[in-house]
Amino acid sequence: MSYRLIVGLGNPGSEYKQTRHNIGFQVLDNFASKQGASAWSKNRNLKGDLSVFVPELDAKIYLLKPLTFMNESGVSIQKVCSYYRIPPEEVVVVYDEINLGLGEVKVSTSGGPGGHNGLSDIVSRIKPTFTRLKIGIGQKTPKEMSLADYVLGKFSKEDEILISAFMERYLDCLDRLIREGADKAMIHINRKPKTKDREDGQL
Repeated sequence: MSYRLIVGLGNPGSEYKQTRHNIGFQVLDNFASKQGASAWSKNRNLKGDLSVFVPELDAKIYLLKPLTFMNESGVSIQKVCSYYRIPPEEVVVVYDEINLGLGEVKVSTSGGPGGHNGLSDIVSRIKPTFTRLKIGIGQKTPKEMSLADYVLGKFSKEDEILISAFMERYLDCLDRLIREGADKAMIHINRKPKTKDREDGQL
């Protein structure tokens, strides 16, 4: 099975840049740049920013940043899948995961939304058989802080440095998913990193 659509979740608007909830946008922007993908194009009918690239000797892959705001991410994804006739099994969704530590990453092909409103909306609009690439943002601190305030808060300067160090790894995970598919890729991606690997940005 090959992937034809990679989605990064986030909220549109400059005020949301560098927030924890927008790590999906951040990863996809970096991935598009690395792949030499086409310039982002705003598609009002499909309610998203779209880009495309063609892996060597393979079919084109679409990149999507929904512009519907996080809680209605599924609206744009459903429209794109319908327009390009892409089944859920050929979709990867990249998003922030509070239950993973900063820098951790995990792949899954099933499971509930786990309290993530964007993912919940996607599952309500397309079959839940898409692949998930979860990017850890760490547990909220202090614990008394509301979840909304935490995920909509910006990364600290220290965390931004760590995210930059781990970014190449996130991009490698997407590369591996495209080359190998989820079942094979997750064996490598989901392994627990050693402490030194984590410090070096090698998950």
